[in-house]
Amino acid sequence: MIRVSPARRSARRTRVLAAVAVLPLLAGALAACSYGSKSTASHTAAPAPAASGKKLSASTVRIGYFANVTHATALVGLQKGLFQKQLGATKIDTQVFNAGPSEVEALNAGAIDIGWIGPSPAINAYVKSHSQDLRIISGSASGGVDLVVNPKKVHSLKDLRGKRIATPQLGNTQDVALLNYLASQGYKEDAQSGKGDVTVERIDNKTTPVVFRQGGIDGAWVPEPTASQLVAEGGKVLLNEKSLWPKGQFVITNIVVSQKFLAAHPDVVEAVLRGSVDTNAWIKANPAGAKQAINQQLTALSGKPLPTSVLDSAFANVEVTDDPLASTLQAEADHAVKAGLLQQPDLKGIYDLGPLNKVLAAEGRPAVSDAGL
Repeated sequence: MIRVSPARRSARRTRVLAAVAVLPLLAGALAACSYGSKSTASHTAAPAPAASGKKLSASTVRIGYFANVTHATALVGLQKGLFQKQLGATKIDTQVFNAGPSEVEALNAGAIDIGWIGPSPAINAYVKSHSQDLRIISGSASGGVDLVVNPKKVHSLKDLRGKRIATPQLGNTQDVALLNYLASQGYKEDAQSGKGDVTVERIDNKTTPVVFRQGGIDGAWVPEPTASQLVAEGGKVLLNEKSLWPKGQFVITNIVVSQKFLAAHPDVVEAVLRGSVDTNAWIKANPAGAKQAINQQLTALSGKPLPTSVLDSAFANVEVTDDPLASTLQAEADHAVKAGLLQQPDLKGIYDLGPLNKVLAAEGRPAVSDAGL
């Protein structure tokens, strides 16, 4: 057994507290940015199967996504080669992001063509570009978000006052959801600084479990698998966001495309959508295989698989869907307006579901709605 002297324990505790103390400073830096602020997350490329067969109008399609279970369609479809099957000899280049704003920047800069992304960054990008940069072309996932707390410090939803609750980033989808929930419960918050009756800390998902374990936060409103990782650290699910939505459904991940790429390469976009529809059907029919594919892809990206208990919990909390659940997108935009992070947006035209509905029709399935948007 290794014994640590009191002096060394004190020094270690000081270092931990110093690291935690930096978090409010990081949140303050993010607060200077707008809704859907820029991410400092690193980007890494994921391996893709070799292309073969007929090449479409583009020699390569560049795809962005997150290494999150809420992006299961991208993870599984890439790992199983279901996108490549539809794309033939058109190659896939992938880029992995830690947050939506950085992925939107890559899309706007022409660094990627198609991306899996949350609703809040998509809304922000559409509004900021005056409807010129992207279109939402499909849904991908619903649910998969929890408020997880330290049960020794937070005993009920009425016990949040004075607590420190983390979200992944200022203005991201979970940040907006937490701010909206706190407002609905009568808590007063400054959305930009995160200060108020509840302190909202903006922390990268990869860091959140460590900070939670060290006591730097009392809970977090986060997507999967971070929520299940916090439970594995001793946390308790205090609220599943599904409970706040009609029928327990709300969009957590959409597929977006650059308008320029959509106009120039509609056949490639349609092929990616066929791959997405095929992947979602495969996930629903093969849940055990889907979990294995997710972990294989996550291991390829990070070098470390999720523990079985964490993966099982995270996977069960997410529903893959082709339907973009468009009515919930408008509601999420309204939440951002109420939080003071966004001016009332005009989302008319944000969807182009024609290519998806063409794919669904070929499968004998009904069309999905854009809810008038």
